[in-house]
Amino acid sequence: MTHHRPDAESPDDRKAAYLSGQRILPAALTGSEPLGGVLSETFLAYNAARLREGCDLFTRRMLEPDVTVGMSLAGALTPAGLGASCIVPLIEAGFVDWIVATGANLYHDLHFAFDLPLHVGRRHVSDADLRASGVVRIYDILFDYEVLAETDRRLRTMLTGPEFDRAMGSAEFHYLLGARADEAETEAGRPGASVLAAAYRCGVPVYTSSPGDSSIGMNVAAVALDGHGPRLELSRDVNETAAIVLAAKRSGGKSGVLLMGGGSPKNFVLQTEPQLQEVLGLQESGHDYFFQVTDARPDTGGLSGATPHEAVSWGKVDPSRLPDAVVCYTDTTIALPLLTHYGLANHKKRQLRRLYDQRETLMEALVREYYTHNT
Repeated sequence: MTHHRPDAESPDDRKAAYLSGQRILPAALTGSEPLGGVLSETFLAYNAARLREGCDLFTRRMLEPDVTVGMSLAGALTPAGLGASCIVPLIEAGFVDWIVATGANLYHDLHFAFDLPLHVGRRHVSDADLRASGVVRIYDILFDYEVLAETDRRLRTMLTGPEFDRAMGSAEFHYLLGARADEAETEAGRPGASVLAAAYRCGVPVYTSSPGDSSIGMNVAAVALDGHGPRLELSRDVNETAAIVLAAKRSGGKSGVLLMGGGSPKNFVLQTEPQLQEVLGLQESGHDYFFQVTDARPDTGGLSGATPHEAVSWGKVDPSRLPDAVVCYTDTTIALPLLTHYGLANHKKRQLRRLYDQRETLMEALVREYYTHNT
C-alpha cells in the first residue's frame, strides 16, 4: 500500500512520493492466470483496488501470529452458501478468532447442518404464487417452507434439553447449538457445511448482538412460554468481547476487525474499544487493523457506512493505524469469496486460538484490571 508524503522536503520529493505507486499498465488477460494473480495485477483502481488492498491487509498484516481477528457478519450470507464456501474454511484455517453475526445468519446456517436444501432461483417471480406453492424466497434463493418448519422443530427440541435450561451468554448458547449441528453434519455425511459446527470444533466463540431478532430468538421465546430454554445475558457478551480485545493488546499483540457488511454486528465488534476506554476507564487506543466490505454510504447517517476515520473519534480505531484501515464499497457476496481464496492461497494456516475455552480467564483479567484502575 502506498502512503503519500505531502510534507516531503521539496516539490520534487512530493511529486516523487505521489507518483510512487505501481504503474497502471497491466498485461492482457489470457484466461490461464490464477485468481490471486488477476486480483493483484488487474484490480488497480476504485473499489477493485480497495478490495485488493483489503486482501493484502488481511493476508500480510492481520494474519500475523500476534493478531487476534474478529469478524462480523451481516446480511443474508449463509443462505447464499457463503458459510460453507468461505466462513468455515476461514475458521478452520485459524484466520478468524471470534465472530459476531446476526441471528438470521446463524438460523439459516442450521439448514445446512440439518441437510435441508436451498436452491438457486430467480428474483423475478410472483411472490403470491410462491406463497401459494409453499416456497420461501430470499431475493433469488428459493426453498421449501418445510425447511423453516423442520428447522424450527429441531431447534425447539434442542432448546428443551437440560444443557440449555439456564442463564448463559450467546457464545455459550451458540457453542451448545454448534455441538448439535456438528452431530447433525456427521449424521448427514456432510461435514463442513455449518458455521456453528465449525466454530464449535475450532473453539471460536460466536456472538450475536440482537438475540431476539431472528428465528432462533423466536424459538427461544416459544420454549420460554413453557418455562424452558436459555436465559441469554447480553451484558456477558459485551464484557466477554471486550475481554478478548483487551487480552490481545495486553499480550503485546494487536486486534484486527474483518467486517462483512455493517449493521449491529459491525458495531458490536467495534464497541469493544469504547467499552474498555469510555465505560470501564482503561487505557487503550483502538483496533489496529480494519477491513470493511459494505454497500452503504457514509453520509446517510447509517452505521453500516460509517468509516474508520469516523470510528477514530469514538476510540474504536487507533488513529496511528489509519493507513491499515480499508473500506471496499461492494457486495459481500462478491468480496468474501475473493478474500477467502486470496488468504488461503497466500498464507499458511494459523494455530487455533480456541478463545471459547479461554473466556473465563480473559474475563478474570478484565475484571482485575478494571478494579485495579478504578479503586
